Amino acid sequence: MNKELVIVIDFGGQYNQLVARRVRECNVYCEIYSYKTDIAKIKAMNPKGIILTGGPNSCYEDGAPTCTEELFNLGVPVLGLCYGAQLMMHVLGGKVEKAPVREYGKTEVMVDNSSALFTDVSPTTICWMSHFDYISRVAPGFRICAHTADCPVAAAEDASRNLYAIQFHPEVLHTKEGTKMLHNYVRGICGCAGDWKMDAFVENTIREIREKVGDGKVLLALSGGVDSSVAAGLLSRAIGKQLTCVFVDHGLLRKNEGDEVEQVFGPNGQFDLNFIRVNAQERYYSKLAGVTEPEKKRKIIGEEFIRVFEEEAKKIGAVDFLAQGTIYPDVVESGLGGESAVIKSHHNVGGLPDYVDFKEIIEPLRNLFKDEVRKAGLELGIPEKLVFRQPFPGPGLGIRIIGEVTAEKVRIVQDADAIYREEIAKAGLDRSIGQYFAALTNMRSVGVMGDERTYDYAVALRAVNTVDFMTAEAADIPFDVLQTVMSRIINEVRGVNRVFYDLTSKPPGTIEFE
Repeated sequence: MNKELVIVIDFGGQYNQLVARRVRECNVYCEIYSYKTDIAKIKAMNPKGIILTGGPNSCYEDGAPTCTEELFNLGVPVLGLCYGAQLMMHVLGGKVEKAPVREYGKTEVMVDNSSALFTDVSPTTICWMSHFDYISRVAPGFRICAHTADCPVAAAEDASRNLYAIQFHPEVLHTKEGTKMLHNYVRGICGCAGDWKMDAFVENTIREIREKVGDGKVLLALSGGVDSSVAAGLLSRAIGKQLTCVFVDHGLLRKNEGDEVEQVFGPNGQFDLNFIRVNAQERYYSKLAGVTEPEKKRKIIGEEFIRVFEEEAKKIGAVDFLAQGTIYPDVVESGLGGESAVIKSHHNVGGLPDYVDFKEIIEPLRNLFKDEVRKAGLELGIPEKLVFRQPFPGPGLGIRIIGEVTAEKVRIVQDADAIYREEIAKAGLDRSIGQYFAALTNMRSVGVMGDERTYDYAVALRAVNTVDFMTAEAADIPFDVLQTVMSRIINEVRGVNRVFYDLTSKPPGTIEFE
């Protein structure tokens, strides 16, 4: 697909993916590249706009991430955000120095809406600031077009050269009119038509898969999660029975989840493909018997998955392509996109290429963010219940059960989690909370039920609000909803006599339990 492109150049800031997502919400395609990317490569991509992200450094220090003046002379509109704004001034002859007053958090910004960047933005607006340094003198040719009580240059522009610098973060939700500002930039200043739409993506991807695969065979490990399900839907629409999906039910899924996956992708489902379900529950439980250390559990679950998948692949014989549900954050976080620290290795690969006989990997979702994957899923007609399913870790309930995993503990956490999800949905909170689930602690305590003494487990409820899953805060769930969940779990789930609500944010905690 020959699409308009806006490039985000990453200087190590934490919001690089968020910037790209916000641009795509304006229906403009966007990709992230490191600041080390060669200028000739950037030129060859023919971008409609370039955005410079924030970063943790001071641009005037030796060895700080930088760019050449040539970047600003390509004739392409450039928008610098936070560190990117300071760097633009520094490179073009302005002055950046340590701020006498550090600004952090929600700040009142006075904008001049005669600037194309601030068209239809309120003269006084709330923005999110986070900086130690400040622009003390703008570069020649620039004029100041926004300020705060403590920051004389909250934004500046050289409109004749289409260069714009913003000291705050328009991409975060705390900046009230940030989306409008980014829309003004990509659709107004860059002149993008806004033709990046999910229906076009689905159509084009189906066509590309057909061309690539020809009459070849494709094998996909289907977990039942959103990413692999949407990948399966796309491949099925493109090549039908040339696709074989192997669904390994390791017995660590949520309640009834294995059957729900089979309903959609199995022989009686809506998709034309070969579906193989492997019920490997007992095999997993015996491997996990007596194991309590979280990393060891993860390793056993991951390795056993590869063994089962390998056995099934051998029965199928050689395939031409191995398909994976890799999405854009996986690519960026494994160090292939921007400059931010490598957060995790490419987790979807999971060692499979060493064991399966195939020629090439197909990753139809590799350019999409999670919210876009969901839109593609709806476009393909995958049921909403599956498309908006809660995020679920690869090792499944194995890391939501503290200590040893047993069939009995799996039953407890499945039943408790099902009640929790049901009540959250009843309260109309299911789409507004980032992630929520029940976990089983290893704690047992004395309780009283009826007139009898009990000695049972405690279930912990987790619910967080997050934009990027890198930081998170406990969700503020109404107390009466929590009371209902607690009452139902204790009354309906055998083996539980206490329910806790986990208030820990990330950091210091993680979202998952182990």
